[in-house]
Amino acid sequence: MIITLLSLMMLGCQQQSSKLTLRVGHTLDMGHNVHLSLQHMAERLAYYSDGEMALKLYANGQLGSEREMVELLQIGSLAMTKVSAAALEGFVPDMKVYSLPYIFRDRAHRWQVLQGDVGKDILDSLAQARLAGLGYFDAGSRSFYTCDDMVHSPQDVVGKKIRVMNSQTAVKMIDAFGGAATPISWGELYAALQQGVVDGAENNPPAFYSSRHYEICQNYSLNEHTSIPDVIIASKHIIDALTPQQQAWLAQAMNDAVEFQKSGWLAAENHALAEVKKAGVKVVYPDKTEFFAAVAPFHATFNDTIVGRYLERIKQVKTMTVADYQQEGAGE
Repeated sequence: MIITLLSLMMLGCQQQSSKLTLRVGHTLDMGHNVHLSLQHMAERLAYYSDGEMALKLYANGQLGSEREMVELLQIGSLAMTKVSAAALEGFVPDMKVYSLPYIFRDRAHRWQVLQGDVGKDILDSLAQARLAGLGYFDAGSRSFYTCDDMVHSPQDVVGKKIRVMNSQTAVKMIDAFGGAATPISWGELYAALQQGVVDGAENNPPAFYSSRHYEICQNYSLNEHTSIPDVIIASKHIIDALTPQQQAWLAQAMNDAVEFQKSGWLAAENHALAEVKKAGVKVVYPDKTEFFAAVAPFHATFNDTIVGRYLERIKQVKTMTVADYQQEGAGE
């Protein structure tokens, strides 16, 4: 107990005179969109609290891996971190729904889910793991890139060796398309593509560009099969210790950071796509109808489970149009 309390004083939060400083760790570099967005959150928190609250950021994995930082949150030794929803599956089963393919119809539907009741309920489920979900950041959508033939439909994946993350959900998705899922570490993937160990891989545009995989794979099919969000989480112990006013300031700053990050991520995606096209990559936008149909039996395996119940709720979420927003505003 003494060690935990000392850790809390050093890493979780620090009260200096009238200012409360919350420590925030993540694994990305200081130029990354996530770090810039957390900086924006820090600025907004200082503004809303009139300097009474602050965030201190630790980038580049200074405080450990994603999993290690989640564990620090659980004991109150760190205030906040950014983590992929996929990495939270081992802590809270509700998060598994985000790793399934084709649960969102498009980007607008995804944000309607994440910022609506379904997304909030999944964030609230983190309480059982002594965590508090503050909001979601965009991590884009994963799509296929291949070295030879372009992927226009699930039939084009049949028999192909596709690199995936070391995830059973990712493996089962490739199985649903008839491909051969091949888990390979990210650091070894460039050589694996070069040597023909795999025929292709899947990731979002910024990752495809920054990894320079486009030098080998000149076919990029934006079929957008999975859209796993990042999640900003906090120590429930620390959040519960804040006053209602402090919690409100933090929530306002989080909302501002989400909008800032969404805009920044979209700009990064557009830049990455423009650059790979300049490098000669052929980019296509296939019809997703056959892809949706191919994963339907996989989705059905989750019937009568908590993940299946979330799937049904997600399908029922209506995508708001401009007209809908105008009507809503008129009603107010």
